[in-house]
Amino acid sequence: MNDEFKTLRKFDAGRDREGFLYSLPALEEQGVGKISRLPVSIRIVLESVLRNCDGKKVRRKDVEALANWSAKSPANEEIPFVVARIVLQDFTGVPLVVDLAAMRSAVQRLGRDPKIIEPLVPVDLVVDHSVQVDFFGSARALELNLDMEFKRNRERYQFLKWGQQAFKTFQLIPPGIGIVHQVNLEYLAKGVLSSQPSTLNSQLFFPDTLVGTDSHTTMINGLGVVGWGVGGIEAEAGMLGQPVYFLTPEVVGVHMSGQLREGVTATDLVLHITQLLRAQKVVGKFVEFYGQGAASLPVPDRATIGNMSPEYGATMGYFPIDQESVDYLRATGRSEEQCLAFENYFRAEKMFGMPLRGEIDYSVHLDLDLGEVQPSVAGPKRPQDRINLPDLGKTFRELLEKPVRDGGYGKQHIDLRQKYLVELNGSAPRNGAMFSTDNKEDQGISPGDELNKIEMIANRPTPDPGKEIESESNEVFMRGRTHIGHGSVLIAAITSCTNTSNPSVMIAAGLLAKKAVERGLRVDPAVKTSLAPGSRVVSDYLQKTGLQKYLDQLGFNLVGYGCTTCIGNSGPLHPNIEKAIHEYDLIAASVLSGNRNFEARVHQHIKANFLMSPPLVVAFALAGRVHINLSHEPLGRDQDGKETFLRDLWPTLSEIRHTMQSALAPETFRKLYRDFANQNPKWNEIPSSAGDVYQWDEKSDYIHEPPFFKNFSMEPGHIEEIRGGRALGIFGDSVTTDHISPAGAIKETSPAGKYLMSRGIQPRDFNSYGSRRGNDLVMTRGTFANVRIKNLMVPGTEGGVTKYFANGEGEQMSIFDAAMKYAETNTPLVILAGHEYGSGSSRDWAAKGTRLLGVKAVVAASFERIHRSNLVGMGVLPLQFAEGTTVQSLALDGSEVFSITGLSDKIRPGQEVMLEIQRQDGQNKSVSVKLRIDTPIEIDYYRHGGILPFVLRQLLSK
Repeated sequence: MNDEFKTLRKFDAGRDREGFLYSLPALEEQGVGKISRLPVSIRIVLESVLRNCDGKKVRRKDVEALANWSAKSPANEEIPFVVARIVLQDFTGVPLVVDLAAMRSAVQRLGRDPKIIEPLVPVDLVVDHSVQVDFFGSARALELNLDMEFKRNRERYQFLKWGQQAFKTFQLIPPGIGIVHQVNLEYLAKGVLSSQPSTLNSQLFFPDTLVGTDSHTTMINGLGVVGWGVGGIEAEAGMLGQPVYFLTPEVVGVHMSGQLREGVTATDLVLHITQLLRAQKVVGKFVEFYGQGAASLPVPDRATIGNMSPEYGATMGYFPIDQESVDYLRATGRSEEQCLAFENYFRAEKMFGMPLRGEIDYSVHLDLDLGEVQPSVAGPKRPQDRINLPDLGKTFRELLEKPVRDGGYGKQHIDLRQKYLVELNGSAPRNGAMFSTDNKEDQGISPGDELNKIEMIANRPTPDPGKEIESESNEVFMRGRTHIGHGSVLIAAITSCTNTSNPSVMIAAGLLAKKAVERGLRVDPAVKTSLAPGSRVVSDYLQKTGLQKYLDQLGFNLVGYGCTTCIGNSGPLHPNIEKAIHEYDLIAASVLSGNRNFEARVHQHIKANFLMSPPLVVAFALAGRVHINLSHEPLGRDQDGKETFLRDLWPTLSEIRHTMQSALAPETFRKLYRDFANQNPKWNEIPSSAGDVYQWDEKSDYIHEPPFFKNFSMEPGHIEEIRGGRALGIFGDSVTTDHISPAGAIKETSPAGKYLMSRGIQPRDFNSYGSRRGNDLVMTRGTFANVRIKNLMVPGTEGGVTKYFANGEGEQMSIFDAAMKYAETNTPLVILAGHEYGSGSSRDWAAKGTRLLGVKAVVAASFERIHRSNLVGMGVLPLQFAEGTTVQSLALDGSEVFSITGLSDKIRPGQEVMLEIQRQDGQNKSVSVKLRIDTPIEIDYYRHGGILPFVLRQLLSK
């Protein structure tokens, strides 16, 4: 134990228990900073720095610097933050465990004990990203999707089971339980943790803190827990004993007042906040919500707001601990001992209660009147592009004709009343359910698969076959056919951790469905409907309240517990619908209760994607189109042909609250968060290998030993200048990690698709990029392979193509093929980009794939926080153009030769280096660029070739 500042104190932990804590009030009494004025989020980080002050990883001056945090001018110092635990999801968790396994193999090759590679803090991995919506609109959709999930991911799950037995501090929660962030909120988080040091006769208590390998880890901020998303690379270092380093942040205080109006949901609030804070440029900052308005919000609403921190760009969206936080722990089944320890600890640290105006010093003060929030949606390409609900139709019409260069779709003279006939196999409408067995090949599913022998018919009644109603609301009820056009809703998904964790909006969706069904409203068969809640608790209360049956009748049957449509696991559309989209070049729409709607993320063929609350998802599914003003236009006709408006179906706040009272009980949470394997017997059927070192199978196309530790040496290299480089890609603004490393479907014609076919794998068995993240041979080929990415080196094209310049004219080819040709001549590669490069998910393969393609540096106008960190963590140099300097101002087309000078072992964080440009005509130009290695520890990471070689050398040198 460390007690450099003599702040160890006793406190009453509840239930006649005495505990110890590192007292922040005691630190302030010593004159070390005005701690009681610090933002609560900063104080919790300070406690970790104080508790872990050992003179080595955490020094005395680190404590003093943070205790004296200046609101208006935070010190330009890095904070060594030691977190209490780490959470993973399987898309990022599998490659993380692959890297740990590869490190053990490297240690064994060096003749050392491989068990020195062991997580030093508890790690929880929730398998939640692998389920896909293949089956839907059926009572058996959950069962059948789970069957498909296990069939597709058997190798990955075998590998995870090996990890579960190989690493002592590694807990795995199997598929079919829930989404990692909702599981974290409802079960994993404790609020306060404890340990039993050998030198104390009672337990030592400390705040529950974490990082997670998913950007939406910030959902837990709604409970008052400090935590945020990091790349898998950084999380691995944290697991192996390294602090999470970050620069002392500014803290934006958002003072909330008032209350939400009738008809306004937590989703509307978070879309409002996302737009507000994006405009305030909060990237890399903490955001802390406070005031009486914040105190009035229940924890699920707070969690909804915290969840979308990545969308507004903040490191965290934090709510301090108050009575509402403690009540939430009790309501979700935590023990009374845990709840008392949580409350008493924060009272002892003088951090309990929602701060009011003037009590805390913030870097920036913003005001938000909850009463001003309006019903909203966001899209069609970015979550911060909020649209007032009545304006959606007008906005969509404008975007249709707006030039592509300005963010529109470039269509001219469009008549939105024009629809195109689509035959759905000439059989009864299936509410988007899995198509009949005669289309198996089109679906990419083996004809021999037993699952496809099931004919799935929609639960909702089939309309009169002779009756066809066609109006501006696109209500077409004709047996075996539908009509679609621009703006048609083809996917309607109640999905994502952001909203499915919030009972108020989920119950609102169920109540709206109930009223719709009672009026005889139906959803057009073209709309692919799905319900994928974040935990089994949601299903429990929807069943208890009797609302699930109404959702079922509209096609919102349960399809799985996990991340589905929001991450691109939306599954196939009917092949005839996809054919019509291509044939008529339709700008079709999806509506989802998610947090991400980047291009090609939801579905490769749907270009307009709108985020909204769960009840609005149901409403737009009924309307069948997005070019509609739901304030004035009907969303459908009832069984008597009478127009029905949204106001006729929308539940009141009192209806929602009354229904919720009978919906939730602590016993439900306790029951559903135990015996995970028994809730999913298929998990028990998965075999696993044993042993401390993984036995790599060269026949596997899911798990492959990565090359990061091949020929590993104990001596790091030197930092040297990069000379004679070529551009692999030039990209514009807002290139996301989805663009760089897609998680969705693998195209047959892509380098990854061709590779898998060369291995004898048929396209129907490709699975997704996300599911193959444990195989570097697939993922490197998938880097920059998004079908919507635009490389400005090849104007007018989309997809992962570039020009290979060897002699004279550039030859067009795939980015992967060009990278391999450059590798033959040891030519270093660079990426050039605009603002917000690497925004979106905390996807480590966006950096790993970049490194394995041979990219030595990325030069951008600005970087999103996690991706910049990941690039450094993989030994790729991030550089930032000076303000006003862009690819366009430099007139770069990719034919140039690039050198980066001023690099040596003596580089400093944030210094200027030179980008030298040699044009084809012989002219040369040099511009100054900023080294975006932001902290001293990152210099070490870069010199060692990345975080993992750095950590491995440290472990082996002990």
